[in-house]
Amino acid sequence: MFRITWPLHVVKRVLAVVAALAVLGVAVPLTYQWLSERGSRCADGVVKADVQGHPGKQECVGVTDGSHAFAPHLRTVTERIKAENDRVAKKEDRYVSIAYLTTFTLTDDDSNSAESVRHELEGAYLAQRRHNTGDLRGSPKIRLLIANSGSSSAHWQQIVDRLAERTKAPDRLVAVTGLGPSTTENLSALRALEKHRIAMVASTMTATNIRDITGFVRVAPTNIDEARAAAGYLRRKDVRTAVIVQDIARKNHYANTLGPAFEKAFPDKKGEHRIVADEELTFDSSARTGWENEIRHMTGQLCQQKPQVVFFAGRGRHLTHFLDSLANRTCTDQKFRVVTGDDTTNLTVRELERAHRTGVEVLYTGLAHPDMWDSGAAGKRAVSAATARKFRAGGELDRWFPRDDRDDGQAIMAHDAVLTAARGVSMAAQWGGEVAGESVGRMFHKMNLDDSVPGGSGFLSFLNNGNPRNKAVPILRLTEHKRAEFVEVSAPRGAPPDK
Repeated sequence: MFRITWPLHVVKRVLAVVAALAVLGVAVPLTYQWLSERGSRCADGVVKADVQGHPGKQECVGVTDGSHAFAPHLRTVTERIKAENDRVAKKEDRYVSIAYLTTFTLTDDDSNSAESVRHELEGAYLAQRRHNTGDLRGSPKIRLLIANSGSSSAHWQQIVDRLAERTKAPDRLVAVTGLGPSTTENLSALRALEKHRIAMVASTMTATNIRDITGFVRVAPTNIDEARAAAGYLRRKDVRTAVIVQDIARKNHYANTLGPAFEKAFPDKKGEHRIVADEELTFDSSARTGWENEIRHMTGQLCQQKPQVVFFAGRGRHLTHFLDSLANRTCTDQKFRVVTGDDTTNLTVRELERAHRTGVEVLYTGLAHPDMWDSGAAGKRAVSAATARKFRAGGELDRWFPRDDRDDGQAIMAHDAVLTAARGVSMAAQWGGEVAGESVGRMFHKMNLDDSVPGGSGFLSFLNNGNPRNKAVPILRLTEHKRAEFVEVSAPRGAPPDK
């Protein structure tokens, strides 16, 4: 049999080539996978994702301890949160985490504005500092995680999964706060967080149909409470007739519960206060085209009905279109007053200026305002003086973020949400108790009397369904020189509670 004998040096070379090819066969796919993953990451815990409804556009979504800023305008507050988180992790053996979840990468599809979510994060940071090292010092200390669910909360499922993973050490996440506006996506996130037994405190959700979720409370009044507070104010001002303009977009839970609530709250049995239209004037903001025309055609009907008040049950971004149409009405001698809900606080400065230029008086039920405490006896009873000072000139937020105003109330509401979660953490830890999402959530319903939360939007205690008890509601007016002028404190029952 014929045999081929290769020199030893040739055999070594062949074996080296074969080994190199084998390594390349493994390394090339792994390298490609590493590069792909590297290219899809924005930071630890944060990845790139497609923006819903915007082909070719991407955003960074995920959960961060402050190592990543989801937008340049958030960098200052994000860096402060990162520094506080690092301090807690270095000095404290026994700490837990609270997340602030909302949309931080905004598009035109979102009702929130960039400045409103920045104010939210600033307020959340204030609450973290007050609990860790400030005047409301509690234990265990908290780290504050920042969670971005993307525009329209399209990536809520992915973010909830990431948050659930962080319930274990080293993060030990026990509560999620913020939670965004009242939308179908955010309601789905609530239900998913409930299954993971994570406590939840919503800062600005007002839709009445969000209730009876285990471990969930909100610091904002419901739409029914806002409508009752608005109706009470209008009656005191001897307003007798009203018309409702209603957004009927199916996913807009905020609008869908606000209009019916006012329709029920304003009329009385004697007929002294009544809705003068046979039916609501409606538009559908979910339609890609046409809703602006629906709004324009309403002005003729309003000229005929001559109501003293138009109650606008829709988002703030749609309100500006309505005011433009009303400013161009044919009945120029007819004066109109528009009353609406808290989403007006999400308008940008430019949108507010545009709204004011229409010459139509706009009043709205806000969620909070720095001047609430300074509004006489009712305000001083309803709001913690120590907390109110934090949001006024010379307070902590004014020193830390001097170029941001507080009139939109977003910083106050976020602060109150995180402070409520932190109070739940301290209460659960008493007498050696276990601090977990489930135990923190149960503490929310024990926050009565001396254990009520000293919020900037009012002293907070909660009903079993998760809603705040007779929450203080500020009546605000849009003006030329201020973002929002404080008018008075109202409440669902007429007067807000005190501690």
